[in-house]
Amino acid sequence: MIPGLPQKLSQHGLPQRVTVYEVGARDGLQNEAALVPTEAKAEFIARLADAGLWMIEATGFVHPKWVPQLADADELMPLLGRHGFNDHTRFPVLVPNRRGLVRAAAAGAKDIAVFASATETFAAKNLNSTMEQSMLEIEATLQQALARGMRARGYVSMCFGDPWEGPVALRAVADVVVRLIAAGCVQVSLGDTIGTATPGHVRTLIDALERRGVARDRLAVHFHDTYGQALANTYAALQAGIATVDSSAGGLGGCPYAESATGNLATEDLVWMLDGLGITTGVDLRKLVETSGWMADILGRPAPSRAVQALTRGRTASTTTVNGNG
Repeated sequence: MIPGLPQKLSQHGLPQRVTVYEVGARDGLQNEAALVPTEAKAEFIARLADAGLWMIEATGFVHPKWVPQLADADELMPLLGRHGFNDHTRFPVLVPNRRGLVRAAAAGAKDIAVFASATETFAAKNLNSTMEQSMLEIEATLQQALARGMRARGYVSMCFGDPWEGPVALRAVADVVVRLIAAGCVQVSLGDTIGTATPGHVRTLIDALERRGVARDRLAVHFHDTYGQALANTYAALQAGIATVDSSAGGLGGCPYAESATGNLATEDLVWMLDGLGITTGVDLRKLVETSGWMADILGRPAPSRAVQALTRGRTASTTTVNGNG
């Protein structure tokens, strides 16, 4: 039985409603060594939707050599059609290039996300190209996606620090964000890939982007909790007018190309805070906790989320594991 939920006490100056952009099925699972069966991924997504999440990044059409966990993207997407999702629910997919876009379109995807870097070193390590080469490919991919009537979102990694290059200039981040929006992204998510951001840095970057003509309703934030700052940074973003926050059910995830990156902000931790602030999300925290507990059993380890751990204290963890054969 899950204990009581937080007392709601609204704060002045915060958004009345926040979109929780769920990345657990893609960004969360992609870093797991044990391959999760495709059917289990489909059920995970269905459970997340049943908990009230309506933006659920389902998978990525990347080369299986680089991210084996996502090798089943073509098989996963049709399985989602078996579930009775409402028309409001959307399932974006990550596409790294035009080849990935063709696969995504063939699988029926209507929303895509593209991935850019704010630093040259991360572009070389993650995208195997220079920043300029990467942006040219992204722009070509977006052009084809828009011609197909798709909706596109952009991610920018290393917005708040790079493990190889150190501090990242605000102008470097802004240049990439502005270019993504000009190319057709309806929203750009600012990624704290290695979790080094602090609240003042978050506010300063958002203000700098506004001075470059980027409206705050075109931005989202994506924090990692490496130094325990993810919720504090989220609160700073809310104060700055941001109303879309990326998070991962159970706190799953990291970044396979940056060893210093730990898990994403846990969706349960985020919803607990937003509920306490009286901010509407449409998410049923009880169902969400149960879903993350279910996935933790499949993975054979407890969910990293503090809220999940607190709300299910005393629950005996299952020793169920998965293998590469599903």
